[in-house]
Amino acid sequence: MFNFRFLKSKYAAVEMRDFPEYQNIPLAVGGDGPRSVLCTSNYQARQFGVRAAMPAIKAKQLCPHLKIVHGRMDVYKETSKHIREIFSRYTDLIEPLSLDEAYLDVTDATMCQGSATLIAEKIRADIFNELKLTASAGIAPNKFLAKIASDENKPNGQCVITPDKVAGFVEQLSLKKIPGIGPKTFEKLNRHGYVTCADVRQSDIRTLQNIVGKFANSLYLKSHGVDNRALEVSRQRKSLAIETTLAQDLSSQDECELVIESLYQKLLTRLAPHSNREIIKQGVKLKFADFNQTTVETQSNECQQALFTSLLSKAYSRSNQRGIRLVGLTLGFADNPGESQQMSFSL
Repeated sequence: MFNFRFLKSKYAAVEMRDFPEYQNIPLAVGGDGPRSVLCTSNYQARQFGVRAAMPAIKAKQLCPHLKIVHGRMDVYKETSKHIREIFSRYTDLIEPLSLDEAYLDVTDATMCQGSATLIAEKIRADIFNELKLTASAGIAPNKFLAKIASDENKPNGQCVITPDKVAGFVEQLSLKKIPGIGPKTFEKLNRHGYVTCADVRQSDIRTLQNIVGKFANSLYLKSHGVDNRALEVSRQRKSLAIETTLAQDLSSQDECELVIESLYQKLLTRLAPHSNREIIKQGVKLKFADFNQTTVETQSNECQQALFTSLLSKAYSRSNQRGIRLVGLTLGFADNPGESQQMSFSL
């Protein structure tokens, strides 16, 4: 199995491909108005601290010569469609995560002598030859490790974690690289002496529950390199969600609205492959500085940014002056007759 990531900054990569004058300058995709936020940025911009979901005005302060361009979603979707077609040449077991990321299971593949490493190299070559874009890949025995590995040699490389190398790789892995551990949780774990997965492996779930609550079981398993989730190739989604753990707690509703603006654009991207689904509700999730959280939902038949903003107002009223450490958006789908139902897997 491997995780295949077509550049985390894919929008910027497409813009640099189509407009050569952008190739060697700090570039971001998003709005440039006083309340606009960025969808993504290229690696030159990131060297100045420019990040996705950052207000454009702050990005300009960090990098005065930053070039901000408006996104071309139709081009990005077409590019993603072409990449998915390339994937399908090698396996039918594909779990798309977004326009720029997917899991592939090549366990039974016969091409390239059945080697996942060689298949990943071939797919990356196909993407470059046909689309003039680079991609990174992580090859590992399970989804968690494959995702981590895909970050190791980006933007144009791959990392292989064979079964016999799992223990050594995981032991030295920083906890901040584990999905679900944001800056605040990482700091909290640090205060209790947990820095790497090796530290967690020497602990126990009950002790971890006192620090990170319900996340303890997942953290303990991942720190041992265990992830039993299967590829979700044909399951029927009940919902679609996107969220972000913030580097610093937010202290106002206006700041949360800026984050929602950025998340909304990403949610539309994730919604595109499910355009045939009937939307029945929308929701906003906030997690507070004390790790308590709230969700506000309402019936809706389409994905509306204005409605998310309205729901945010009600959710934020429950903050009681607590900082906001996580913001999330959700969509609920109606069941479609004749399609497979959502499958659940336990770790």
